[in-house]
Amino acid sequence: MLAPGAGLLGLALFFAGGFAGRVFLVSGATLIALVLLIHLLVRRHKSQQLRISTAISALIGRDAVPSFLTDEAGQIVYRNPAAAQKYPGSDGQTLSAAIGEHFAAPNHVLQRMRLRADAQGAAAEDVATAQGALRLSVTRADPGGYIWRLDDHGTAELAEIAMPMMRLSKTGKIVDMNQAMETLLGSRPKTLDRVVIDVPLVNGQLHHLDTTRGQFAAHLAILEEPGGLTQVFALPGEAPERHLIHADAVPAPILKLSASGRILMANRRARLLLALPDEAGLDFASVVEGLGRPVEDWLRDVSEGRGGTQAEVVRATMPQKDVYLQVALGRMVESGDASLLAVLIDATELKTLEAQFVQSQKMQAVGQLAGGVAHDFNNLLTAISGHCDLLLLRHAPGDPDYGDLVQINQNANRAAALVGQLLAFSRKQNMQPELIDLRDTLGDLTHLLNRLVGEKIHLDWMHDPELPRVRADKRQLEQVLMNLVVNARDAMPEGGEIKIATRAVRLKEPLCRDRAEVPKGDYVVVTVEDEGCGIPPDKLVKIFEPFYSTKRTGEGTGLGLSMAYGIVKQTGGYIFADSVDGQGTVFSMYFPAHRGRPASPGSALPPPSRPAARTGGGVVLLVEDEAPVRAFASRALRLRGYTVLEADCAEDALRTLEDLELDVDVFVTDVVMPGMDGPTWVAQALKQRPEVRVVFVSGYAEDSIAHNRSKIPNSVFLPKPFSLAQLTDTVQQQLV
Repeated sequence: MLAPGAGLLGLALFFAGGFAGRVFLVSGATLIALVLLIHLLVRRHKSQQLRISTAISALIGRDAVPSFLTDEAGQIVYRNPAAAQKYPGSDGQTLSAAIGEHFAAPNHVLQRMRLRADAQGAAAEDVATAQGALRLSVTRADPGGYIWRLDDHGTAELAEIAMPMMRLSKTGKIVDMNQAMETLLGSRPKTLDRVVIDVPLVNGQLHHLDTTRGQFAAHLAILEEPGGLTQVFALPGEAPERHLIHADAVPAPILKLSASGRILMANRRARLLLALPDEAGLDFASVVEGLGRPVEDWLRDVSEGRGGTQAEVVRATMPQKDVYLQVALGRMVESGDASLLAVLIDATELKTLEAQFVQSQKMQAVGQLAGGVAHDFNNLLTAISGHCDLLLLRHAPGDPDYGDLVQINQNANRAAALVGQLLAFSRKQNMQPELIDLRDTLGDLTHLLNRLVGEKIHLDWMHDPELPRVRADKRQLEQVLMNLVVNARDAMPEGGEIKIATRAVRLKEPLCRDRAEVPKGDYVVVTVEDEGCGIPPDKLVKIFEPFYSTKRTGEGTGLGLSMAYGIVKQTGGYIFADSVDGQGTVFSMYFPAHRGRPASPGSALPPPSRPAARTGGGVVLLVEDEAPVRAFASRALRLRGYTVLEADCAEDALRTLEDLELDVDVFVTDVVMPGMDGPTWVAQALKQRPEVRVVFVSGYAEDSIAHNRSKIPNSVFLPKPFSLAQLTDTVQQQLV
């Protein structure tokens, strides 16, 4: 490649001194420089590829799973010792050629996985082979390569199974069969239609097999396995009792039932799964339950040939713990008598996952319902408590109606607290977190808790003298402790002792328990321990679910612990329960610690003085779609001397602001309204009036609008229900 450059330099010497000579000189030198640069870059790229390949080879060389490193074209660059032993003679080949004899259509499978690895960085797939299921995975190794792993997680060796068995691919190809099946057939056919005369296969049905000695009747049990393969077991139809001794070798629970549902045979796996006693002759209906109709009717329909092809999920009644089964029934006819073959699959884990999904859906639905109720209810409470505040302004403490108004106001506040508790387990309630010392919080609760537990129960307090502070909503944390203490009291009807302790804990490693992981760090742990009746293990996993209660009907709502769980989680903490049935329960709460000592009362700085509310000097644009709330808020602000402009929707507010000569100091707006919401219209209005301050009010939690509000400068949030003083103080703070 240097020849053209050298030629140009020769021409430059020939035309030396002229313009052409200079052109040839520059062109030749440039070309030679480019060639040398390209050559250097190529060598550098090859060196880099070599280093990467060497590093990858060293990495997968120690892998016990057969692994290959290939280039973009699929050429094998490196194979580890496990691959060399499993796939000998693969040097210099493409991966497709090296493994092509072990499963069908390797080119198509490898190309599909390469495309997925290019898009996602990695891909994995189960493929069927003659030996079973092969887990094939690929990882993109830049630049220009792929790492392949071929993990043979197959199944048990067929030779160990005494019952005739074969393994089929999705296309009906026989990928393997055991010695018992080969002996039965007298050969090793390649496809299903060369073995079974009356296809398609039906689980439990009597089929006829084509053998070298003629046709042979057998009942076929069909099981699916990973990788798309199907296991087919043959239970000979002639003199089945003689052959059923091999049923224990079947790697799946199977039963033989009479037409009436009596268990005639159960293999070893079925006996263990159902916890069947040694005595025979039990009815299947006595060991399972859970169908919407009697089990006897289901069995009768199948034995008489009326449907029954759909597997059913039932619960086994004999085991000590919950065991759910997916049961597939097949009808067999022997000497004119019908019987049933049942194949069982342990579906306990599936049912557990299903229950967890249903529970999560229920929690989501309850959370959405609670949020909607809170919004509407808080609007009503704002109007009630607000107009009550207006009435209190016109009644002195000696007025006969003053006491009634105070009662209305106090009960409105209690209703607002109930809404917050309803939202607690859905973790959507408004929080007012602050740094608190739990020793002070518990000290303030001492008198109240002693009154709650009564004279039969003694409260024992133990505090860590070096306890750090935690960041939490004090009111809600008090509610959690009260719920736990009340539950402890109810668990000890004859009296006892409740121990409440706090301690500082440093986790050097994450704490994993109860499907949760507590990150390492400093925590304040609060424990509430009782000597009560305890909680059974099967109920302990459900105690934090809403509406679940271990108490009798009428003694509890099932919301106390779910509220505690929601509040603790929203605070950033964790709550766990340990219990021994009959010996007591311990609740442990982990709260992130905030190091540093609280300021002493003597050193606390006095709060800055606030200027008095301006009279008539502020213009407020009030936007609220609820007429009672708008009426109260406008009257409250006017009583404090503000000029109030009202609008019942965002669009009306924007039309009011079209008058650019109109001066507005503060926007007070609801967040959720029909049509345009609060943050949206405020963002538009601030383009022309960037100096206006904003107060957002809403019956929803602040977290629901935090993202949109963060985009609005000089804005604050006021949760509903709010009082007259809270509204006017918030507006005044925005004007300061």
